[in-house]
Amino acid sequence: MKEMELKYGCNPNQKPSRVYMEDGSELPITVLCGKPGYINLLDALNGWQLVKELKKATGLPAATSFKHVSPAGAAVGLELSDTLKKIYFVDDTIQMTPLANAYARARGADRMSSFGDFIALSDICDKATAQLIAKEVSDGVIAPGYDDDALEILKGKKKGNYNIIQIDKDYIPCPIEKKQVYGVTFEQGRNELDINKELLSNVVTENKNISESQLRDLMISLITLKYTQSNSVCYVKDGQAIGIGAGQQSRVHCTRLAGNKADVWWLRQAPQVLNLEFVDGLKRADRDNAIDVYISDEYMDVLADGVWETRFKTKPPVFTKEEKTEWLKKNTDVSLGSDAFFPFGDNIERAHKSGVTAIAQPGGSIRDDNVIETCNKYGMAMAFTGIRLFHH
Repeated sequence: MKEMELKYGCNPNQKPSRVYMEDGSELPITVLCGKPGYINLLDALNGWQLVKELKKATGLPAATSFKHVSPAGAAVGLELSDTLKKIYFVDDTIQMTPLANAYARARGADRMSSFGDFIALSDICDKATAQLIAKEVSDGVIAPGYDDDALEILKGKKKGNYNIIQIDKDYIPCPIEKKQVYGVTFEQGRNELDINKELLSNVVTENKNISESQLRDLMISLITLKYTQSNSVCYVKDGQAIGIGAGQQSRVHCTRLAGNKADVWWLRQAPQVLNLEFVDGLKRADRDNAIDVYISDEYMDVLADGVWETRFKTKPPVFTKEEKTEWLKKNTDVSLGSDAFFPFGDNIERAHKSGVTAIAQPGGSIRDDNVIETCNKYGMAMAFTGIRLFHH
């Protein structure tokens, strides 16, 4: 197929809409089911690049959950703990493959943002991964291939209208990218930067020790940022993004947004949350919303209004501010990447609150000394990559 007509562009009033290869060659994607839209394909192609690079950098199967051209989550296929299985709603799954673990991690990091996502998988989609996808609200998936059983399962989603895309894993895009804005054509070289351990060798803090697991997590953060709308910051722990802040005008707001998401991810693992008993038949998305309300300050209002009865079997005790503060202190060994330099030490202060111990950022600010000094205050290790990762 050399071109594909789309229902409309970003919005229903933007017609006509299509995708095609400017040189007249075949598209590198094949639609096996459904009819993807303009934004679906933006998410699919950006997501595919992300997981392809994660697989190359780590050697592990990778998955990402994309929403509106930024990842809500990204991860590699490390085994899940019993706690993570429970908060990701996969504790009843009989078999988990490495790819299924990657997808569960990518989807589970920020479940509210992942609602209605587009999924990208680095490897051929297997049955176990398809079974997990089948349970979630999602717009579609892109992968280099699908097992027969997996394809059959996925074709059953959305009454047979689920978007299933196969991409040619050997496709190499043109080294020059073009796009138009207001009738003006922009042209640039593709960002082919290879993110690897060597990029993290310039450690500028007093603490020079960055472990192998931290190196892996820092690479995951930087590759994720490479395909996240800027400004962007990404917190990573144990092979998965746990908080992504995208598209903020201020870097500290970006750091706070990502840090707040990382905090919610950790709070979901607290005993108070794990012991919640939901009313029978409550859907996954409603459970996610109930948990987020329980964790938030809004829970006192919910108690006062009596709304808790629609979500929980019994009235859960208040998760106090003091209890949450103590639990958050237990989250450690978090790695953080930034797509551009930190101009102030306040970003480091906020990162510290969410357990960050290793940082990767370009460096080059006139206040680098202040940022390094703040890292030294907390014993953090920070590498200057010298490379900015803006994506628009």
